[in-house]
Amino acid sequence: MKVALAQLNPVVGDLKGNLEKVKDVLDLIPEGDADLVVFPELFLTGYPPRDLLTHRWFVNGVQEAIRTLLDLSTARPDLGLLIGAPTPNGRDYGKPLANSALLVENGTLLYKQDKLLLPTYDVFDELRYFHPGEESEYGIVEYKGEKLGISICEDAWSDLQFEKSRVYEINPIRNLAEAGATLMINIAASPFHRNKDLGRYHRAQHHASRWKVPYLAVGQVGANDELIFDGRSVALDASGGLIAALAAFEEEVRIIDTASKGELVYPVIPEIESIRRALVLGLADYARKTGFKQVVLGLSGGIDSALVACIAADALGAENVHGITMPSMYSTTGSVDHSLQLVKNLGIRCDQVPIRSIYNSFNETLAPGFEGREPDVTEENLQARIRGTLLMAYSNKFGYLLLSTGNKSEMAVGYCTLYGDMDGGLSVISDLPKLVVYELSRWYNRDKEVIPEIIITKPPSAELRPDQTDQDSLPPYDVLDPILVYYLEDGLGLDEIVAHGFDRETVKSIIRLVNINEYKRWQAAPGLRVSPKAFGAGRRMPLAAKKGL
Repeated sequence: MKVALAQLNPVVGDLKGNLEKVKDVLDLIPEGDADLVVFPELFLTGYPPRDLLTHRWFVNGVQEAIRTLLDLSTARPDLGLLIGAPTPNGRDYGKPLANSALLVENGTLLYKQDKLLLPTYDVFDELRYFHPGEESEYGIVEYKGEKLGISICEDAWSDLQFEKSRVYEINPIRNLAEAGATLMINIAASPFHRNKDLGRYHRAQHHASRWKVPYLAVGQVGANDELIFDGRSVALDASGGLIAALAAFEEEVRIIDTASKGELVYPVIPEIESIRRALVLGLADYARKTGFKQVVLGLSGGIDSALVACIAADALGAENVHGITMPSMYSTTGSVDHSLQLVKNLGIRCDQVPIRSIYNSFNETLAPGFEGREPDVTEENLQARIRGTLLMAYSNKFGYLLLSTGNKSEMAVGYCTLYGDMDGGLSVISDLPKLVVYELSRWYNRDKEVIPEIIITKPPSAELRPDQTDQDSLPPYDVLDPILVYYLEDGLGLDEIVAHGFDRETVKSIIRLVNINEYKRWQAAPGLRVSPKAFGAGRRMPLAAKKGL
């Protein structure tokens, strides 16, 4: 069978626009070149539609979109469509909707397959919206000489020969194979995180070779809010050989023949390059889908803001990036010069807005109320809050999207100021530990100096008091970051982390900082997810709670 894999980037909620993408694909495929075109999971709504699914007007709109889809298909009676959409549950119990795959041909709905396994962990919350399909109804459908075994994303993630532990009681892929499927098709919206793509490919390879049937996996690409989708759709022959691997982080439509022998090698992207491409796509899509054309960010002369500026220039074009440098009495001349050199290297715009006089005015205003008290972190934070206010003023005046530039290490331990450097509409690198910030910055300098070398090599500092450095109150990042990974991503406790060779009091101090600063992260801008456990939707910790120690 000749199948067109339509790896596309939908906009959540844009039913009309997503239908236009379907029409464009139908117009793109010459008559006779394909028997079936396959779109990703929940393509009509985009993934994840979240609480849009709880509004009757939206659900009614989806049903109207499905009717329009049937009409569209009449223009190509030679071509079947397999597409994801929410559909009515059809039962008198459970959630009112199902996450479904629809097989459509020439104005007729030939078959509907409801998703069996609804993930409810990390960033997923599908049981909130959908009723799972019934295993007894999970079967195959004959189409153009093939027996199609259709599954939806998580349905392919339950196989004890592949999984480390049992998550679900049933194995939908095995059920389809035992029912006689001659071609497996999995439609998906599988969010990216580092090192995930190779494991996902090996899983598809396992299904094809174990059941000895060709296997197609078609994934969504693009970014929606904090989630980034890398696509990486694949077609495999019955031995698990690679027939086709679609582009990473890009839309692509490719026609494959399931009778082909797979002889390709899966193209592995280096981890740091995949993270960069994910962040560039995440920022570009967030801006486009929320209506922003230009961004603004504060340039401190430090590595974090320098890296965000590089990503922004890649995502939106240098002409659409506006930097603001806001020196205070504690800013070194070098920091301003370093920022201006970065601006020149990238070709972005920049304004200088000194804050010394504003800071002095704040102190004079607060002096009567603070009489008798020594300066402390309060005055340090005033500087960050002045800068945040100025950046928000630029955002309001010119319609810029303000980018927050804090990294994951800072966000974890609370080295960020509410209503100051945390201000922003999107936090670009909030899921990058500081050591990865350095690694990605060096990537940008791999061929020539984009980020001035002094920015990468000088000790990191917030420059909120004389001669301040991050290591005045934090352990070195090559100690801090591994501890944070063990605690936040691996879920290890104090004793378990200490057993990896770390000082107990250091670990205890870091865990305490993570725990007491949860309230800040609740108020942070949404951040782009590139790790298996990011702050935001995938980590839902209580505030008023005893959290160990």
